[in-house]
Amino acid sequence: MGTVRASPGNGPDPDVMVERTRHADGTERITLHSAALRPLRLPVEVALGTDLADLGAIAAGRAGPELPASVHDSGLRWSSAGGSTSVTADPPPTDALASAGLLRWEFDLPPGGTASVELRVQVDGAGPVRAAGRAATSPLAPARATGDHPGVRRFLHTSVEDLHSLLLRDPAYPADTHLAAGVPWRCGMAPADALTAARMTLPLGTRLAAGTLRTLARTQLQGTGPQSGMIPGPRRDAGPHLPPSCTGTEATLLFPTLLAEARRWGLSRQETEELLPTAERCLAWLRTTVADGTYLCDPHPGGPVRCETQAHAHRAALLGADLLDAYGRKGGAELRQWAQQLRTAFREDFWVEDRGGGRPAAARAPDGRRMPQLGAAAAHLLDTGLLGGGDLAPGLLDRVQTEQLARLLGSPALDSGWGVRGLGVKEAGYNPFGHRAGAVRVQETAVAVAGLAAAGYEKEVGSLLRGVLAAAEAFGHRLPEMYAGEQRTDGSAPSPHPAACHPSATAAAAGVLLLTTLAGLRPDAPAGTVTLRPVRSAPLGEIVLTGLWVGGAPFSVRVSRLGLAMVEEAADGLQLRS
Repeated sequence: MGTVRASPGNGPDPDVMVERTRHADGTERITLHSAALRPLRLPVEVALGTDLADLGAIAAGRAGPELPASVHDSGLRWSSAGGSTSVTADPPPTDALASAGLLRWEFDLPPGGTASVELRVQVDGAGPVRAAGRAATSPLAPARATGDHPGVRRFLHTSVEDLHSLLLRDPAYPADTHLAAGVPWRCGMAPADALTAARMTLPLGTRLAAGTLRTLARTQLQGTGPQSGMIPGPRRDAGPHLPPSCTGTEATLLFPTLLAEARRWGLSRQETEELLPTAERCLAWLRTTVADGTYLCDPHPGGPVRCETQAHAHRAALLGADLLDAYGRKGGAELRQWAQQLRTAFREDFWVEDRGGGRPAAARAPDGRRMPQLGAAAAHLLDTGLLGGGDLAPGLLDRVQTEQLARLLGSPALDSGWGVRGLGVKEAGYNPFGHRAGAVRVQETAVAVAGLAAAGYEKEVGSLLRGVLAAAEAFGHRLPEMYAGEQRTDGSAPSPHPAACHPSATAAAAGVLLLTTLAGLRPDAPAGTVTLRPVRSAPLGEIVLTGLWVGGAPFSVRVSRLGLAMVEEAADGLQLRS
């Protein structure tokens, strides 16, 4: 709301109010409200301009040159190599000056009268994806949390609300929803992020996972080339020590993992079978790309051998083999054999001995050198995947190495007090605001908490979990994609990152994973069982999770202050395994 003194001799009091209402769909209404005692003729001028810069450039603060406009329809239009954008006005302007980017009107307002103009931005060639809206049948169960910790109720509620707000659908396949990566910088599909978020939200049901998998199955590369079978994805920054990684590699490995785990959570046999050929092609790409070698390079060929990529590949092979066996498909034995070879080699080739007890290497360079930098990506080594009967797949590290990694994740070098830093404070290139160079990325902290809980390292679980919840409270219980990895001190608050998505799909989904980890849910819907492995130390005191979804039915669980889990609601016939 703004004000104008339009009547001479009226003293200091404004007599025209200018109300501007802007909507997320690209429309803005400007309304003039006159409080004058006489008729007014008011000139209105709107100045418009744009550089049509890429969102990545905007996030980095790089401004481009302002583009020239042309008169178009009832407004102006701007064009660049990447497309064009127009602004139309209703009512049409009395004058449009392209060289100055101006639209002009003259409005006659009677005493107490109003006048409005509506501007609409249209991006030409915009894709067909649209927000899913609040459909009557949401793909996400209405989960709720209560308990001793005062923040868990709002934290889970806000996380689920953010997930709803990020839902997208393709009009050509309106039943299939997936998550936009985040607002404002990544409002569309990011394959690896969409799969990661769908996996972390499996406790809210399998419909989001199914929609995401079907959407990405339609993008899988066909043909006979070296990329055949991949789910395509862009490159992304990997921090100061490694070249950009390929998110398509991660997405391709996540596809069979998500399908296998969604089946355990209750995805129907028919839906699983329909998606199985895509998963088979993902696994075939993995084996073809590795060929006679042991490791998967990223990007391939000639890229470094990244620690987290081997963790993704190992998990995909074991869960993929489990999936193939369940449906009588060939290839499971070969995948397990390769996974065993990878485990044996990784424990030797990727372990860096030092005076502190050693650490996993971040990567091996193309010439074979270990890259010893310590960072949050190592947490993926603890994310081994869910098999049948409530069992977890074996990991790439042995017991001693796992214990050392747990100690490192809970050490001051990585634990900022608000979550796990992307890079340890003692590493060269550390920057508390660096995207993968020291900032806390909520997704990686959630992976660390879940992995540490599964491995039994509850002291570290409690510290990291309480830190993230404290950060969430500082951000109004809505976690951004990332925030600064500065050390927490008494009375301090986490510093926001200027280019973080807020809300973010992976951060919102991480909220679901963080709280459900406390109950240790491990369903096996095909077998009609669920296993509970709660965090015995109960770091948040008692917590009650209701409105979850396991095996196609509502599921509720209570974890007491003594760390004992009790099922309070479940599908008929679902048996609890000890």
